[in-house]
Amino acid sequence: MNGSTTLLEPIPKENFPAPLPFEPLPQFKQGALEENASRAANGGKRIGIFIVAYNALTTLSKVLKRITPEVWKNVEQVVVFDDASKDDTFELAVGIQTMTNLPKLRVLRHEKNLGYGGNQKAGYQYFIDQGFDIVVLLHGDAQYAPELLSHMYAPLVQGKADAVFGSRMMKDFGGPLKGGMPLYKYVGNRVLTKFENRALVLNLTEFHSGYRAYNVHALKNIKMDKMTDDFHFDTEIIIKLHHQNYRILEVPIPTFYGDEVCRVNGTRYAKDIVRAVYRYTSTARAVRAFPEYEEYFVPYAIKHSLYSSHFYGFRLVGTDQRVLEVGCCNGSFGAELVKAGNRVTGVDAAPSVPLTAGYQNVYTADPEAGLGPLTQSASGSVGKFDRVLMLDILEHLRDPSNLLENCKKVLAERGRVVLSVPNSVNLTVRLMVLFGSFEYSDRGILDWSHLRFFTARSIQALLKRHGYKITGRHSTVMPLERIIPMRSDSPVLKAGSRLLRVLTRLAPGLLAYEIVLVAEV
Repeated sequence: MNGSTTLLEPIPKENFPAPLPFEPLPQFKQGALEENASRAANGGKRIGIFIVAYNALTTLSKVLKRITPEVWKNVEQVVVFDDASKDDTFELAVGIQTMTNLPKLRVLRHEKNLGYGGNQKAGYQYFIDQGFDIVVLLHGDAQYAPELLSHMYAPLVQGKADAVFGSRMMKDFGGPLKGGMPLYKYVGNRVLTKFENRALVLNLTEFHSGYRAYNVHALKNIKMDKMTDDFHFDTEIIIKLHHQNYRILEVPIPTFYGDEVCRVNGTRYAKDIVRAVYRYTSTARAVRAFPEYEEYFVPYAIKHSLYSSHFYGFRLVGTDQRVLEVGCCNGSFGAELVKAGNRVTGVDAAPSVPLTAGYQNVYTADPEAGLGPLTQSASGSVGKFDRVLMLDILEHLRDPSNLLENCKKVLAERGRVVLSVPNSVNLTVRLMVLFGSFEYSDRGILDWSHLRFFTARSIQALLKRHGYKITGRHSTVMPLERIIPMRSDSPVLKAGSRLLRVLTRLAPGLLAYEIVLVAEV
C-alpha cells in the first residue's frame, strides 16, 4: 500500500496466547444454517475477507467472533481496513491481533478518511496486488452475517458466478421487515431496485446490500479510479459488472438492524443512485462521456432507433450483397450486415474488427487518400461490390475526392453507393447560430472531428461533380434517445420518432438530422 496507510503484520505464531472464540448468533448454532466443511472449502483458491470499518469499536470484535472456524481455516487473510475512524476501532483491531491466535488477521488504517467507496477501491487494489482469487466484502458494523461467509464465496469457488450479492429481499430468512429494516428503508430499497432493474435490464432482488463477494480477476478488469468514493459506489460497480457481461448471482441473507449509527443520507443517496444510472445510460448510448464510465463511450455507436442513418443503411444494403464498408471501425454495424446474409469487407484507417464479426476481409487505408489496396485489386481477388457503404465518413475528410473516385472503381455493374452526412442547417444548429453560439461536442452534427459541413444541396452537387447519379434520398430524424433517457426500443421513443418522421418529411431542410443518399455511376 502507499504511504497514507498503515499495515500491521501478524506476530510470530509461538507468541499467540489463545484463539478467538467462535460466538455465532443463536439462529446460526444449529439446523440447516450450520456451517459445513464442503461449502467452506476453498478449492485451491486464495480467498480474502475484506472488512470495511469506520467507528466500529462496539461491533468489530463481535464480527470477528462470528466468523466460523471452517472459514478461518479456508481463507488466506482477513483484513480489517479502518477508514481513519474517530474512535478506537484501529486500536481495538490491533489489540485483537496481538492478544489472540489469529495469524491470518491483518489490520490496516488509512491516515485520512477515503469514504465508503474509496475504502473499497483501496481494499480491492490490495487484494489484486496480493494475487488473490476471491474477495468477500464484510461490514464491521455487524449488519451482515459473518456466519454466512462461505455461502458468499462458495459459488465463486465453484465457478458459478463472477460476483455474488447477499440479498435481504429474498424470503429464506423471513424477509427484511422481520429482521427489523425500517419500513421507509424497505420501501426506498424496493423503489430504487425496481428503477435500476428497469433502466439496466437486470432482474436483481436487491441492489443495495453491502454483503458481496467478487472474483478478483473480474475486479482487475473494472476501471475504478474515477468511480465515486461515496456510498453509491456499490451501484456503480454493479453497473460495470453488468456492462462487461460478468455473471451476478444472489444468495439469501438475513436482515440485522441494531443500534448502529446509519451514515447514509437517504434522500441524497437516492439522488446519487438516479444520477449514477443516468450518467451510465447517457455514456453507454454515446450521448455524453461521463468520466466514471468513459471506457464505455463509443463516439460512433450504432444508432438502433427508427429512421436513423443505420436504420436506413441496413435496409438500403439489403441481403445477399457484396458490401464494402468504408470506416468499419470495430465492425459492430458490419457484423449486423453479416448476420443478415451479406458478405462484408471493411476498410478503415485503424480497423479493430474482431474475427467474430464475420467479415470477409479487412483492409487498412486512410479514406482521405482513397481505398488504397482495394482499388489495386478490384478486378482480382477482392472483386467488386454491390454496395459501398459510407455512413458518417465524408464530413471527416478534408477532401473526399479521392475516396469518391476510388469508390467508382470498386462498384460492380448496377452497384450502389449508400452514404450519410449530417445536415449542417438542422434547426438545432440554426438556433445555436441565432443566439451567437457554435460549440463543438463529443458527437452529433458539430462533432469536434468534423471538417466539412453539408446541406442536402451541397452533398448532391458534390456527388454529381464526381459522376454519380442520385437514385434515392432519405432524411433521418433528430435522435430522441439523446434527449430522453430511454432505450431505442421504448414505445415512447418509437412513437416520438414516427411523429418526427412526418414532420421531417414536411420540412426536410429544417428538421433532417442527417441526409442519406443512394447513388449509382
